[in-house]
Amino acid sequence: MRIKISEDASQDLINGYNFYEEQEPGVGEYFLDSLFSSIDSLVLYYGIQQKFFGKYFRMLSRTFPYAIYYSHDEEVIYIHSVLDVRQNPTFIKHRLED
Repeated sequence: MRIKISEDASQDLINGYNFYEEQEPGVGEYFLDSLFSSIDSLVLYYGIQQKFFGKYFRMLSRTFPYAIYYSHDEEVIYIHSVLDVRQNPTFIKHRLED
């Protein structure tokens, strides 16, 4: 199983890194390590999370208030967005529909 991260999801990770790095140097790196660890674990655990907005599975980060929204087929896990779950759910829905 391969993992493909969309440009939007990559930008989400960069934005999260920048936000946490501004809070305190080094936390941005910890953020990326934590989120990539969660993304890597999808190879074993994809498809068991709850579905949101009809077609996206959502995996919650254990360390940061972020969710990984993804879909999959038989060969690839597609990471669509990595979003802060403290945002308005309507924003998250619109973001995933774009």
